[in-house]
Amino acid sequence: MARPFDPVVVPPLEEQRGQTFPRLVELMQRLLAPDGCPWDRKQSFETLRKYVLEEACEVIDAIDAGDRQELRGELGDLLLQVVFQAELGRAEGAFGPDDVVAAICEKLVRRHPHVFADTTVEDADEVLRNWELIKAKERANKPDQGLLSGVPRSLPALVRAQRIGEKVARVGFDWPDVAGSRAKVAEEIRELDEAIATGDTGAIEAELGDALFALVNLARHVNVDAESALRRTIDKFTRRFDHVEARVRERHGGWPDPGGEDHLTLEELDVYWEESKKSGR
Repeated sequence: MARPFDPVVVPPLEEQRGQTFPRLVELMQRLLAPDGCPWDRKQSFETLRKYVLEEACEVIDAIDAGDRQELRGELGDLLLQVVFQAELGRAEGAFGPDDVVAAICEKLVRRHPHVFADTTVEDADEVLRNWELIKAKERANKPDQGLLSGVPRSLPALVRAQRIGEKVARVGFDWPDVAGSRAKVAEEIRELDEAIATGDTGAIEAELGDALFALVNLARHVNVDAESALRRTIDKFTRRFDHVEARVRERHGGWPDPGGEDHLTLEELDVYWEESKKSGR
């Protein structure tokens, strides 16, 4: 028999202290109960893995769109994943939602001695340096974990490359200035050209990876987020290509067979591309 779930009563914004969090835990427990949702009850850490990434990406999209109401909803979806997996942890006898909260609170207190202890810092950069030193002490108790072990392998490659560059830079493994980083890009591009000339696919892939990594490091040196930069360029390309496609439909009735006699040449398509650029897309 269905059992109603009372609406969550939200306090005024200035009075909110996270006191509604237990209602989400209660709701998740209902969904996972024997008489709960069959789909939810079938899930595991492994099956939920893709949803964690998907929800995190939707949060990023809402941030980029500047839509605070959309962000509110997407943060809720992401929080659901935390609570969902905490309840799966409870079912295994490994941990529960309060253990998750306690773990992050303990970590934040430990890594902010300038707030919760007597350490003093001058600026945000010093906070980051101290953060890495504290993490290094934590890793000392885990000899199998190195400086880069905390960078998830499942991150998008550009994000992972930039995070790795940031971490090694904090211990001095970095070019001293932008010039050194830019020269490395030029060096890697030359080596990529040489690999392309050989036609060796393996060598081309390796050198292309090196060139991309060097570009990400250059982005960090000029204070640009490589992932955001590429996302913006992809969005710009998409807007301009949408114009090209609209013109193809208007002038040619759609895309002809690329291998046919009436195929459109790159020169023809480039005219439409230039139109989109001039229109400010």
